[in-house]
Amino acid sequence: MCAVQRTVKGETSSWAGGHTGGSSPYPQLLPQGRGRSLGNDVRCMTLAVGIIGLPNVGKTTLFNALTRAGAGVASYAFSTVEPNTAMVEVPDRRLARLAEMYKPKKSTPTLMKFVDVAGLVKGASRGEGMGNQFLASIRDVDALAMVVRVFRDPNVQHVSGGIDPVADMALVNLELVLADLDVVNRRREKIAPTARFKPSSKEEAEVKLLDRVRAHLDAGQPVRTLSLEAEEALLLKSFALLTAKPVLYVANVDEADIGHDTGPVAALRAEAQRENADMIALSVRLEAELRELPDDEAQAFLHDAGLKEPALDAFIHAAYRLLHLSTFLTAGDPEVRAWTVREGARAPEAAGVIHSDFERGFIRAEVVAFTDLDAAGSYAKARERGQVRLEGKEYVMKDGDVVLFRFNV
Repeated sequence: MCAVQRTVKGETSSWAGGHTGGSSPYPQLLPQGRGRSLGNDVRCMTLAVGIIGLPNVGKTTLFNALTRAGAGVASYAFSTVEPNTAMVEVPDRRLARLAEMYKPKKSTPTLMKFVDVAGLVKGASRGEGMGNQFLASIRDVDALAMVVRVFRDPNVQHVSGGIDPVADMALVNLELVLADLDVVNRRREKIAPTARFKPSSKEEAEVKLLDRVRAHLDAGQPVRTLSLEAEEALLLKSFALLTAKPVLYVANVDEADIGHDTGPVAALRAEAQRENADMIALSVRLEAELRELPDDEAQAFLHDAGLKEPALDAFIHAAYRLLHLSTFLTAGDPEVRAWTVREGARAPEAAGVIHSDFERGFIRAEVVAFTDLDAAGSYAKARERGQVRLEGKEYVMKDGDVVLFRFNV
């Protein structure tokens, strides 16, 4: 999904990131002329969120509302068999403002990947309802969004016969715990003989870690709530444990309950807070209807419903925060673009998201906060006001930084 950024390699430093056009003294991001390209090594940070839950809770409707993918929806269990996958643009109004200022040839948002799998049922960890197949399809995602049914609709059957959001949440979490226990036990059985005959070996240390994880899972606790050293967390990451992934709970409520912390919603929120997880309440059906309307009609719909913006935007941003991501921006005549970087990343790492050579040859970054640039009205004005800063290798990127990277390779 990422286009290759190319620039000329010369004897002096080159600028990458934009701020071009008009009488600007800066060269363009994609300059024309002689020279050797940087090659095709472009790194994109597009992370995936798996949408899970029991059957008939609104997972696929949410997926369709997010992606407009048109995946099949039915009122019976297992209407989804193969996972649905799509890329979703992360809403960012700052891009539109930069496009007004720079008049670029294109505007490129950052992306997230969403994977919708069939509903999980009791016994999914043992293969019930094709559970093993469905669980395997989400092991490679970076985070989970668990949709929990709060809405009431006699035309949409509930697998357990009644609406009990907290019990539903517990059932899905239990199946994830049991699936992880199976992975841990199989791994322990494989390396235990080596650990016994090689004291102080890496296998012995791994067995001790797996025993801690197993005890935690046996207590019904997700791995993400277990205190781990950095090396331990890195080792467990290779196992793709489901309960180690951060989770966002999505309460799918009736349209009439939007904006109200009803009893079931409050109970779900309390359960989420117990494991330091986030929760968002929305009406998936309403969001799906909004996505089918023209923008002006959708705004009128929101106004009538007493909403300021679609809840889907809030959901996408919540998933973004869940993964501890932030956005920096580049701007110029060819393109204004949003880039994803992990929270706490330093300037060279952010430059490397655009191109590895930008990180390798990093000199410094010219940075202006989007809010300052927006208020100034132009890059030149922001510079006149002293709001454009030169930052070095230790600079920690902030969400909304508009950046020009200086590098030499």
